[in-house]
Amino acid sequence: MRLQQLAHKRKSLPEHAEIESLTKDLTQLRDLLVAAQTEESDCAREQTKAEQDVDQVRQRAARDQQRLDSGAVSSPKDLSNLQHEIASLAKRQGDLEDVVLEVMERREAAQERVTELTGRVASVQSKIDDATARRDAAFGQIDTEAAAVTKERQVVAASVPADLLKLYDRLRGQQGGIGAAKLYARTCQGCRQELAITELNEVRTAAPDAVVRCVNCSRILVRTAESGL
Repeated sequence: MRLQQLAHKRKSLPEHAEIESLTKDLTQLRDLLVAAQTEESDCAREQTKAEQDVDQVRQRAARDQQRLDSGAVSSPKDLSNLQHEIASLAKRQGDLEDVVLEVMERREAAQERVTELTGRVASVQSKIDDATARRDAAFGQIDTEAAAVTKERQVVAASVPADLLKLYDRLRGQQGGIGAAKLYARTCQGCRQELAITELNEVRTAAPDAVVRCVNCSRILVRTAESGL
């Protein structure tokens, strides 16, 4: 009976549900973290590309301005085209710089999200580690007691006749782990039913070493001074 109680206690420790819930939270947070890290990486590549585009436009505008300032272009038409191109490049550069700023803002937001989620992941993992340690400590206590109960049972079993032990084990399997029950105040503590007068008389007149059983649940009755006989 005690071993069953210990096994049930081991399975129903509150840490089991706590760890399961925290593990689900951790899985979700890690997925979010991977998504945020991916977004930050994508923004980094996008920023690099946008900055390269700005640099290319800036260099081309610088070359055109150098040509214009050198006086090498004398044709009014070519001069007009060059000035127009410089103006277009200036607008293009401004637009690209706006793109760079927008990407930088998105990247910064993604980096902040990564930092936040990294902290939350670490926090939940710490809680899981704590709950696991508490669970393992409880396991240790339960297993130690179970080992002691098992050893005690083995000692007692060694002094019990083989046929009685066989009967007890069979009844224990049939009666939910309880093969013997105390008879207390004329009531079987296994099925909680009071024995009739005739049944009590049979128990009362049975030899001290005789095996008596409950007529209601068939469990072996353990007689004590409190049995009410």
